[in-house]
Amino acid sequence: QVQLVESGGGLVQVGGSLRLSCAASGLPDSTYTMGWFRQAPGKEREFVAAFSWSGDRTYYTDSVKGRFTISRDNAKNTANLQMNSLKPEDTAVYYCAAGRHISARTVGQYAYWGQGTQVTVSS
Repeated sequence: QVQLVESGGGLVQVGGSLRLSCAASGLPDSTYTMGWFRQAPGKEREFVAAFSWSGDRTYYTDSVKGRFTISRDNAKNTANLQMNSLKPEDTAVYYCAAGRHISARTVGQYAYWGQGTQVTVSS
């Protein structure tokens, strides 16, 4: 059984930083792209960042480029999202996901999801 467990969310002031972690278990192999999505109240879940299973490509939505960094450690089955210079519009529930597509950037391309962790940025 595949499980993805996020941690590291919380309340932070504008301009602050948070580091989200995703611990994966039960994935049959390492050929899974790891992604982060977020969902704000009343909005659809949106792509934030992804790290391809090939290990050589990362993808970001435009609004977080230069502020967020995704990383992964296949040996530890973890994926992290370092978030710097946080803004109020980054407030959302953040979800970790795993999918087979090498450049997965849509919800439908991910087969497994975590339960989410709340990030709140106060002004």
